[in-house]
Amino acid sequence: MVKFKTKKYSTTLKLILLKAVNDLFPNREVIIDNSLNNGVYGYIEKFSLTEEDVEKISNKMKEIIEKNYPIELISNNNEELKARSSEIEREDVRKLLDNSGWTSIMEYAIDGYHDYVYERPYKFTGDVDLFELTKYNNGFILKYPLTEEKVLPPKIDTPKLAKVFDEAGRWNQILGVDTLGSLNEKVLHKEIGELIRVNEALHHKEIAKIAEQISKNDKIKLVTIAGPSSSGKTTFSKRLYIHLRANGINPIVISLDNYYIGRANVPLDENGQKDFETIEALDLKLLNQNLKELIDGKEVEIPEYNFITGEREKVGNMMKVPEKNGIIIIEGIHGLNERLTSEIPRENKFKIYISCLTQLNIDKHNRISTSDVREIRRLVRDSLSREEKGEGTLAMWASVRRGEEKHIFPYQEEADALFNSNLVYELGILKSYALRELIKISPNSPYYDEAKRIMRFLYCFVDIKADLVPDDSILKEFIGGSIFYKY
Repeated sequence: MVKFKTKKYSTTLKLILLKAVNDLFPNREVIIDNSLNNGVYGYIEKFSLTEEDVEKISNKMKEIIEKNYPIELISNNNEELKARSSEIEREDVRKLLDNSGWTSIMEYAIDGYHDYVYERPYKFTGDVDLFELTKYNNGFILKYPLTEEKVLPPKIDTPKLAKVFDEAGRWNQILGVDTLGSLNEKVLHKEIGELIRVNEALHHKEIAKIAEQISKNDKIKLVTIAGPSSSGKTTFSKRLYIHLRANGINPIVISLDNYYIGRANVPLDENGQKDFETIEALDLKLLNQNLKELIDGKEVEIPEYNFITGEREKVGNMMKVPEKNGIIIIEGIHGLNERLTSEIPRENKFKIYISCLTQLNIDKHNRISTSDVREIRRLVRDSLSREEKGEGTLAMWASVRRGEEKHIFPYQEEADALFNSNLVYELGILKSYALRELIKISPNSPYYDEAKRIMRFLYCFVDIKADLVPDDSILKEFIGGSIFYKY
């Protein structure tokens, strides 16, 4: 019995899937696209899969697992693979090898089928057993265990999120970039400046569209903004504020931090630690009372939370919603949870979900995890703005993810608008900042393997100069120099 490791399991299962498709549909190209519905979404280019097709693929995968083929390492020598890149049939892999100084690419084979991965698989196809392959849209969802308990994640459907991923794919077509190799090619050919400007313009266009939705509905009195860690909520909120002003709307902004019940009163989690992320850590009664009074046109004193003393204070912070086209904006992790603003009618609220949903793949068969991009964003921002060592950020990341799974993701489909804060070029910028922190982590650290994994990934990117990033970009929230976010 092999030891369960999520990345080994998923890499092995992906190779089995790709071999199964190749056996059944030779010369068809599979795209492993993005995480969706507690699994991974993929499809076959220029081919709509039927229920029968998906069942055939699933059965072929089970057959490959049953035969317990060895998964043979053909080469993990980057120089050797670069030297023979012209012999590789797949253009996406050739582009990566030809436009990167070093990659962690490895070539493996299963029963004559060859493919490329960036994480080591298990040694035999029989080392994985549990999976589920189902039809979704024109493609499929592949689900597999995420923990040692080896149970499949629960069934969910997130059609709004799927539309955001589709939109991100269309953005990549506009930008002419869909894989890491094609991004590096833009950098090396000095075409990255225009790509950055167009990518930022697409962000502005999307925020303008959301602002217009809000401004056209005079019933909306409250806008709530929520999203997982390192999504760029602060910059998004400030940019939305400007676009709303341009539409004749006069917002006031309230921070949920000021409604913490006080450090001494924060409830404990299952491990006996204070759970600052639970909705029970907020004074919901006072928040709803203040919101109702503000909407009724009253002037209200908003408390201020003192992070040093851990208590709320009255400091004379008086607020009032402007009489003409006034609305309230709230930003915080519970913004989509109806309990947060339960006393405000739903028709008077507009909920926005923001997240960093990358559609850039390493190559067509190897996606870039959205949580990896957010982890790198968090690592860079923590080191620059909070003087947090990289090891500290890696140590808390698992806890951050658990909080997101509990408090944010279950409510994302309740949003009236979803905004994707990812920028296709951002990892080329974040690379140098992140590496400066990651290389400090000792081999004796329990987080060294994770640091090494992220470093191997980042080495694939060609560096992009930070001065090309405009000062109102969401990316500046993480690397510094933002007009909205001061360190």
